[in-house]
Amino acid sequence: MKFVDEAFIDIAAGDGGNGCVSFRHEKYKEFGGPNGGDGGRGGHVFALADANLNTLVDFRYSRRHEAQRGEHGMGSDMFGAMGEDIVLKMPVGTIITDVETGEVLYELLEPGQQIMIAKGGDGGFGNMRFKSAINRAPRQKTPGWPGDKKNLKLELKVLADVGLLGMPNAGKSTFITAVSNARPRIADYPFTTLHPNLGVVRVGPEQSFVVADLPGLIEGASEGAGLGHLFLRHLQRTRLLLHIIDAAPFDTGVDPVTQAKAIVGELKKYDEGLHKKPRWLVLNKLDMVPLEERAALVKDFVKRLRYKGPVFEISALTREGCEKLIRAIYEHVHGVQIAEQAPAPIVDPRFV
Repeated sequence: MKFVDEAFIDIAAGDGGNGCVSFRHEKYKEFGGPNGGDGGRGGHVFALADANLNTLVDFRYSRRHEAQRGEHGMGSDMFGAMGEDIVLKMPVGTIITDVETGEVLYELLEPGQQIMIAKGGDGGFGNMRFKSAINRAPRQKTPGWPGDKKNLKLELKVLADVGLLGMPNAGKSTFITAVSNARPRIADYPFTTLHPNLGVVRVGPEQSFVVADLPGLIEGASEGAGLGHLFLRHLQRTRLLLHIIDAAPFDTGVDPVTQAKAIVGELKKYDEGLHKKPRWLVLNKLDMVPLEERAALVKDFVKRLRYKGPVFEISALTREGCEKLIRAIYEHVHGVQIAEQAPAPIVDPRFV
C-alpha cells in the first residue's frame, strides 16, 4: 500500500564572506604592500538518504533550514573561515522538486547517498588579489557571492509499516485519528471506511512509522464478501498487524471472541504467510467497561481466544493506553528495519 507523503521546505546556503582591504604596517618595512585576505565560502546544504527514516513528518515541524555564512577576510593575509555545512536526513526514495518551476531536481535512491541541494556562495577577493606591477597599492575588494536559496517540495511514496485489522465499527478509524495525522470519516454505523486511510505517527524527532486503516473485514472476505478483500493484499507488505477488537459491543448478542476468530480465519484462508505475520491484539473501547471489571474481561477474552502474543488495552476515544502502544510499535518496526538492513552472512561453500 502506497501513498504520497509530502512536505515543503525553504533552504538557504550560506553567503560568502567579503574580501578585505588591508596593508602591512610593520616596523622597518616602508613599503609593506597589500595583505587583505579573501572571504570564506558559505556553507552548503546537503540531502542525505537515511535508511532509518520512512516518512517526511519531521520536515512539517521544521520548514526553514539555513547554512552558516562565511566569515569576512582579514588583514595579515588571513582568509575568512568557511561556513558550516548542514545535512538534512531524508528517507530513501525522496523526490526533491523546485516549487517555482515544478522541475524535479534530485532523487535519493540509495541508502547513504548524499547530494548538494544548495551551494554556498564563494568568498569575495581581498586586495592582495589585485596587486600587480602597475598597481602596487590596490584598494579593490569584492563582496562575497550569495548562497543558493530555494523553495523545495519533498515527496515520498510510502509503504505502510502497520496494518489495522478488525470488524466494522471496531474503532480502527478512531484509533488512527488519535495517534496520527490521518483524519478519516468516523460514524456510529458499520462500513464507514470505504477506502484505505494512511497516517504518519510521530513518536519523536526522526522517529515515526506509517499506519494503514483498512475497510472492516467480515466473514467470507477472502472469497470476496464485503470490502476488506480488496485490500487484504496490501497487508502483505506491512511489518506488523494490529488486530483491534471491540471489547464492549452495543449488541449484547455479539461475541467479540467469535468475531476475532473469524478475522484470523480469513487471513489464513487468504494467505498463510499473512496469517504468520506478527499480529498484536488490541482491546479497544475499554472506557465503556467499569474499571473493576476490566481485568476479568481481558483475562477471559484471551483465554477463550487461546491467544499467546502481546495484548494491549486501550480506549482510542480517550487515548488511554495509546502512548504505550505506539512506543511498542515503533520499537518493533525499528527493530525489523535494522534486521532488514543487516548484511547477509558470508557462507563458505566448502562447508555447505
